[in-house]
Amino acid sequence: MDYRITIIPGDGIGPDIAEQAKRVLEQVGTVFGHTFTCTSVLAGGAAYDATGHPLPADTVCACTQSDAVLLAAVGGPAWDTLPGHLRPEAALLGLRAQLGLFANLRPAIMYPQLSEACPIKPSVIGSSLDIMVVRELTGGIYFGERGQRTLADGTVQAYDTMSYREDEVERIARRAFDIAMLRGRRVTSVDKANILESSRLWREVVTRVSRDYPEVELSHMYVDNAAMQLVWNPSQFDVIVTTNMFGDILSDEASMITGSIGMLPSASLGGGSLGMYEPIHGSAPDIAGTDMANPIAMVLSAALMLRYSLGLSREAEAVEQAVSQVLDGSWRTRDIMSEGMTLVGTREMGRLIETYITRG
Repeated sequence: MDYRITIIPGDGIGPDIAEQAKRVLEQVGTVFGHTFTCTSVLAGGAAYDATGHPLPADTVCACTQSDAVLLAAVGGPAWDTLPGHLRPEAALLGLRAQLGLFANLRPAIMYPQLSEACPIKPSVIGSSLDIMVVRELTGGIYFGERGQRTLADGTVQAYDTMSYREDEVERIARRAFDIAMLRGRRVTSVDKANILESSRLWREVVTRVSRDYPEVELSHMYVDNAAMQLVWNPSQFDVIVTTNMFGDILSDEASMITGSIGMLPSASLGGGSLGMYEPIHGSAPDIAGTDMANPIAMVLSAALMLRYSLGLSREAEAVEQAVSQVLDGSWRTRDIMSEGMTLVGTREMGRLIETYITRG
């Protein structure tokens, strides 16, 4: 079968790691009998330099006409002085809004082979970790009314408004419960219902949705306690569902518990099958083009794409297994290097993963 994939290499190390994801997809196609037609488009700083805007209309059009979108990385200090609407990061918000991507999936997985990189004591973390953070992506304080105003006494006041509609909470809750049904069947809903009116609605709607999933155990947790519990006892969590801002913070915390952000992918999904998949790390312009970047998070983002947008679970498992086998073989990029391991570059890591992809 032929699948249309839009690839956004972006900035910094983006082109380096995007190329490795593409070669892995080509190998998946060879092994499993698929064709992945990949089209590269501009977004972020590279798009601004070429067109004067971080998200050209042609890019949005290409994304809407594809089966899935792979985004490598955007941003960098070269564009830090631009106004907000022209900065590379504006492309991310624009894509999420225009593609209707309301659910951000951030798996926090600690591979046993990299457990020594975890900052938490082994007696607490154990040998592995697998948490899925489901973050609401198009509502809340990041998209609420905001501005500045001058008060009567001349003082300048800034404000940002957190608001959620009932339907926004319901759709992200259902996404979380659907994912939990495929995992450990436990959902922790994180809010601040003791203080925030929006959180009280959040908790009410999530509880109501849970009645449609009697097989899934639901618990509620205040965000400050959740931040503490992620460090104190992370293995208690299976699926965490939460608001845009809380999810932004907690997913970053969960990712650092695993030891390296260079290993972690993410998925942004909407109501249909179209999704955007990207590693959680930044563009690292200081090592762009040096063959030092770790492409694993990008490759695993492609695996999420295979699973969630294309419905190719066996193929996704083949990619994830290939990554695990490469780690078993003691090959490491610089960011995950430790004593006794073999140092490899971006391209060699991609080649190694490619060679391990089989039908099992």
